[in-house]
Amino acid sequence: MSDKKVLTTINPATEEQIATYDVYSKNQVKKEIELCHQAFMSWKQVSLEDRAEKISAIGEHLKKNKAPLAELMTREMGKLLKHSKQEIDLCIAICQYTAKNGQKELKDEHRELPDGGKGIITYSPIGVIYGIQPWNFPVYQVIRYAVANLMAGNGVLLKHAENVTGCGLTLERLFKEAGLPENLFKVLLLDHDTSDMVINHDLVRGVTLTGSSGAGEIIAEKAGKALKKTVLELGSNDAYLVLADADIELAVKHCVRGRVYNNGETCVAAKRFVVVKDVYDEFTKAFVEKMSQLKIGDPKAEDVKIGPMAREDLRDKLHKQVEDSVKNGAEVLCGGEKPNQKGFYYPATVLGNVTPGQPAYDEELFGPVASLIKANDDDDAMRIANDSRFGLGGGIFSKDTDKAINMAKHHFDTGIVLINSYGVAQPNMPFGGVKDSGYGREHGGFGIKEFVNAKSIMLLER
Repeated sequence: MSDKKVLTTINPATEEQIATYDVYSKNQVKKEIELCHQAFMSWKQVSLEDRAEKISAIGEHLKKNKAPLAELMTREMGKLLKHSKQEIDLCIAICQYTAKNGQKELKDEHRELPDGGKGIITYSPIGVIYGIQPWNFPVYQVIRYAVANLMAGNGVLLKHAENVTGCGLTLERLFKEAGLPENLFKVLLLDHDTSDMVINHDLVRGVTLTGSSGAGEIIAEKAGKALKKTVLELGSNDAYLVLADADIELAVKHCVRGRVYNNGETCVAAKRFVVVKDVYDEFTKAFVEKMSQLKIGDPKAEDVKIGPMAREDLRDKLHKQVEDSVKNGAEVLCGGEKPNQKGFYYPATVLGNVTPGQPAYDEELFGPVASLIKANDDDDAMRIANDSRFGLGGGIFSKDTDKAINMAKHHFDTGIVLINSYGVAQPNMPFGGVKDSGYGREHGGFGIKEFVNAKSIMLLER
């Protein structure tokens, strides 16, 4: 019997195995890194205009392959089919934005020096960038760092989550079909030990991770020890504030969507709902009613609002967090029971009487579970929102948008704030967090400069 390690993908809706993939040996991984570096050495000489053409072509290939790619995403990790299609649309938009704006972001800057000389700032690519990516947005997580770094002139390596291995390999194929040079974007099928070797490899110049804060601590330590720059986009327990002057119907609509979008498995999702006491009962009644009506089931069915969670262990962890919160005083207002059916399903759940010391208050609940927290007033609501070790996103519902903007600008300690809405990401706006939600930014022109050498060239006039 062979003891060769394999990666396995499982359909979370049926619990059936989809495929297995052989894990690369360390020698094979070293060869792949060297090939990617060789491809980078040529790619860095390619003009910004020609790089942009390839990025645009990647977007076109995503568009052409939208249907089968969406089906694969849903099969591998359980997101609603319509959400898979929306994810691909976002990726196409990212490619289009990068192709259109990348040249402007990376063009040389000219400055006059104080002594009369001339200065040139050039943004030079630095080499091979290693991305460790999660399963919850199997295409978007890859596109957002890969496209930015390819535009910058870097080579790109990907270690994708095991349960979406098929998505990673499909993207590698589509990049090649779009005309990207051979070996410039490489998928590595790895275990954790070999991943550590990649981080330490001399030809790898930067590491980017999307994942839990615990994973971020580990990767940042390993990369830091090797003096490699990192960008970390980590978890969060985003607070959405419902103020006394909020449009309750609008707030309920977006808060429900914000909690269960992508089956609730989103880093920048509405998770804690901090509601001012004047409207707490009104909001709670309407919110619980809407959440309790959401149908769970086959993610390809049109009337289903919540598909299965991506893995059984993730479903079990979420349920334990619910149980531990209840043991510490939380109240189940709807849901909270594991369904007796095939697949890793969990119902839309609302917890009331959520207070510090409960997982529902302190931790990230990565699934369709909402935490309701009562606040005395606007100031108390903001205090509660910031009473978190995380700081990725958040939201404010208020008819006074000037007040909401002021709160967002001067008081909300997060990287992203949405006002009277819910959304995941925009290609032209920076994306990233603070505190235990990580550091660095992606999108909006910011991500394209995370892994470049801002090089100073100075000419002194005689």
